[in-house]
Amino acid sequence: MNGAESLLQTLINNGVEVCFTNPGTSEMHMVAAIGKTEGMRPILSLFEGVCTGAADGYGRLAGKPACTLLHLGPGLSNGSANLHNARKANSPVINLIGDHATYHKQYDAPLTSDIITLAKPVSHWVRSVKDAQSLPSDAADAVVAANVKPGQISTLIVPADAAWNESVEPVARRELPAAPAAADSAVDQAAALLRNGKPSLLLMGNMALTPAALELADRIAQKTGARIFCDTFVTRVARGEGRCEIERLGYFAEQATEQIKGIEQLIMVGTKAPVAFFAYPGKPSEFYPEGSTLHVLANAGEDAEDALARLASAVSADGLSPRHIKLAKPAPGEGDLSPRTVGVTFAAYLPTDAIVVDEGATGGGGCYPAAAAAEPHDWLSLTGGSIGYGLPTAIGAAVACPDRKVVCIHGDGGAMYTIQSLWTMARENLDICVVILANRKYQILQIELARVGAQSMNKKTLDMLDIGNPDLDFVKLSEGMGVPAARATTAEEFNRLYQSAMSERGPRLIEAVIP
Repeated sequence: MNGAESLLQTLINNGVEVCFTNPGTSEMHMVAAIGKTEGMRPILSLFEGVCTGAADGYGRLAGKPACTLLHLGPGLSNGSANLHNARKANSPVINLIGDHATYHKQYDAPLTSDIITLAKPVSHWVRSVKDAQSLPSDAADAVVAANVKPGQISTLIVPADAAWNESVEPVARRELPAAPAAADSAVDQAAALLRNGKPSLLLMGNMALTPAALELADRIAQKTGARIFCDTFVTRVARGEGRCEIERLGYFAEQATEQIKGIEQLIMVGTKAPVAFFAYPGKPSEFYPEGSTLHVLANAGEDAEDALARLASAVSADGLSPRHIKLAKPAPGEGDLSPRTVGVTFAAYLPTDAIVVDEGATGGGGCYPAAAAAEPHDWLSLTGGSIGYGLPTAIGAAVACPDRKVVCIHGDGGAMYTIQSLWTMARENLDICVVILANRKYQILQIELARVGAQSMNKKTLDMLDIGNPDLDFVKLSEGMGVPAARATTAEEFNRLYQSAMSERGPRLIEAVIP
């Protein structure tokens, strides 16, 4: 058994079942090993950023890592933007990066690079394998590292000779780390804050956004009067009928500060204190009022449900019934296409247990509020801000949950970063409906141009933020990669196309042209 074969069997023994791959010469023995096994599903992507984004989506829904298989430093670099997003999402991901054979590196061949240095900014754990005998144990360590709660990025660099040389037996299943409990003192202090009568909020993120955690927070809110918020961009949040309501913090500082005006105490559960995405001249970076008391009940890696359950007991909220959202779908949109009409139609026909992957940017702004009382669904956001996450993440979500409809709301500019995702959707026949919101511009950047005080609205400036001339044709792009597609220019056209996509399985794309 060579190193690659022992590596693959070790991963399978430890629960890794999917590999999103874009391999090269240095990975051929790993490719061959995957081909020999029944326990690992390989999924080919045409760009490494699709592999890494798909692994992010898979980890968010499966709660365990997939692996990526990438080619040396350039392959890792091509995938780094979506690894950045996955790292901010605390998604479990294992990267397998092929490297030159150990004895070949001295020659500084064209693809030689410092892979360890490239990997560190987008990984929690990095290791370069010494030899074939070390490879299975290193692989098992990578799995354990990726499963540190709520999830980590582990990167294992595999020299070609470590893959082809004779190795040792695969490693059996290792015990995976559990989330540690929050300290008793953190619970006691949170309870004391909630009893002192000052206006308070619970800010929730990561493992605090499950249905059970939201029910516990709702009980606490009923008893203490605290308000409940989630981060602006979340890894995954349960929404819709039968779930408990949670307000999302606004993106812009003036929105968020208005939402929490008057709050004196912020209790963080699975997240950290809220700050602005960017700095703006003359505006504060912190969203919370000056002088606020900040307290962490449970950090992102601690057991949020357990912490909330203990806090509910401490404030005598155990006996209260959670307030569940009742189904209240909006009517489909009529007339002109706009963020509002797209949003209400999206919510009206959203199927039960759908997974929504949101990179809608300004064009998708109507979807989130419209779906507040829609069918129960999970909502995934762009946690790291690096655009081009939506299409690949939809792939990973669909692979993790093949019996659930995935709806990917995407701006046209961001979609072009990882448009190759459509080919993988078609090849794997994934049940994904992509809604491209085509306003032919980077609308958010036009807004930001004014917000940062760079007051230049002449044609030369605006051309750098405009993706028209020529207009992108997403119908042709989609059909060219095997995904059936159609264009909507009115609400009625969009309603018909979207309703049809929700009732049929398989990949579909709708280009919604928003003036």
